[in-house]
Amino acid sequence: MAEDIAQDDNIVVIGLGRFGGQVADSLLQLGHEVLGVDENPELVQQWSDKLTHVVQADSTDEDALLQVGIKEFTRAVVGIGNDIEASVLTVLTLHELGIREIWAKAVSAKHGRILRSVGAHHVIYPEATMGERVANLIASRMLDFIAFDDGFAIAKTRAPRHAAGRTLADLAVRTQYGITVVGIKTHGTDFLYAAPETVVPENAELVVAGSTELVQKFAATT
Repeated sequence: MAEDIAQDDNIVVIGLGRFGGQVADSLLQLGHEVLGVDENPELVQQWSDKLTHVVQADSTDEDALLQVGIKEFTRAVVGIGNDIEASVLTVLTLHELGIREIWAKAVSAKHGRILRSVGAHHVIYPEATMGERVANLIASRMLDFIAFDDGFAIAKTRAPRHAAGRTLADLAVRTQYGITVVGIKTHGTDFLYAAPETVVPENAELVVAGSTELVQKFAATT
């Protein structure tokens, strides 16, 4: 069964709870075929009509994973969070089976360090990431916000009122604020990649990039 879907674009998601289920569903919407694995028969039943294939299996058991064809996959997402032992053992098993790219959910920094030490290539902290994002949106005038580990951020914010009808070169945003305008969006129009000669329309939204601190300061001016 798994051999039929195990191509490079297809992904196995282990743990179909709130996080894993959302990841699996989003991957499906992006055009990937998804093999879902969970030990809970109720979750397996819940997802059986939504995902490409769903199987009930103990993901800490190497033989069980081999039976579902796990070695045919190059990418895996471990969405197990609350059962830290199962999360760690699953990642370790995937690593020992030679899975090329392992993404794993962590519920704490220590959990994340353990996951990396046993073979996770990417560790995700969904609660912390969402908490930071919401806090920045609440505390600023940004419309959307994504922060990276090195203090870099990308945000969507309203254009300053004085910007309407002026070019980005004229506004000299980088010189004045130390951030870069990546693109411009207005309601009902396509996203426009920014260039020095780009004119900012009225009621425009800007996608800007730079250090988190400078992005926040720029958003405060809009």
